[in-house]
Amino acid sequence: MNQVSPMLIAQVTDMHLFANESQELLGMPTMRSFQAVVERLEKLRSDLDLLLLTGDLSGDGTLESYENVQSLLCPLQIPTYWLPGNHDCAIAMKQVLNFRLISLRKSFERGRWNFVLLNSSVSKYMHGHLSATSLHWLDSQLKIMSNQPTLVALHHPPYHVNSQWLDSSTLENPEELFAVLDRHPQVKLVVSGHIHQEFHYQRNDVYYLGTPSTCIQFKPETSTFALDQKPPGFRLLKLYPNGTWETSVERVPYVVLSAES
Repeated sequence: MNQVSPMLIAQVTDMHLFANESQELLGMPTMRSFQAVVERLEKLRSDLDLLLLTGDLSGDGTLESYENVQSLLCPLQIPTYWLPGNHDCAIAMKQVLNFRLISLRKSFERGRWNFVLLNSSVSKYMHGHLSATSLHWLDSQLKIMSNQPTLVALHHPPYHVNSQWLDSSTLENPEELFAVLDRHPQVKLVVSGHIHQEFHYQRNDVYYLGTPSTCIQFKPETSTFALDQKPPGFRLLKLYPNGTWETSVERVPYVVLSAES
């Protein structure tokens, strides 16, 4: 067992907060479900080294929705990094989510690991796409960071999850991403959101991890849209300096008492 100075990260994704704090998404009051997750993160605060927010922080792309994100996360006093999803407004995010420990940086080093955060969102579309500019930037960052294990994050997963309706909105050019990653063996993990469920995929020596939402969950392996009854969740990642890692998904005991199926 390798117990040398691991770093603990919480990946939190798909909060879908709105300007109106009481607004619901398909019967789920997203502000309240996110508060339940934040309460759990508060209990883990002394162990957590950073938060990684992997898109769809907002459900309406408003400045107020990001102010709601900020108001809940700032009291945690945990370094926080973010990237946009298909429901986000990157311009509004940059205006608001750049305060104290919430950072705009998309390439950084922590705990002898490197992190590269990508924008896979396409304005006015649900699916994801990585532009030639983004892929070139990723390649250049990985060349600079060649000597340390690396985690890459984006909103849209570069794989299918065996759900016909959901697979139509994942990353549309995964092979271009794989072509870059194949040149850089230091990449150990690729984490994403969007699918509102836990998922694991391995390609070569890289592990790809999908993570539950802090609000509604999508039912796995369905041909048409369906909700799961699992509660909100997030992912914990323990990263060791030698490039090994451990992960688990935590669920919070939050239920909508008034929800009707």
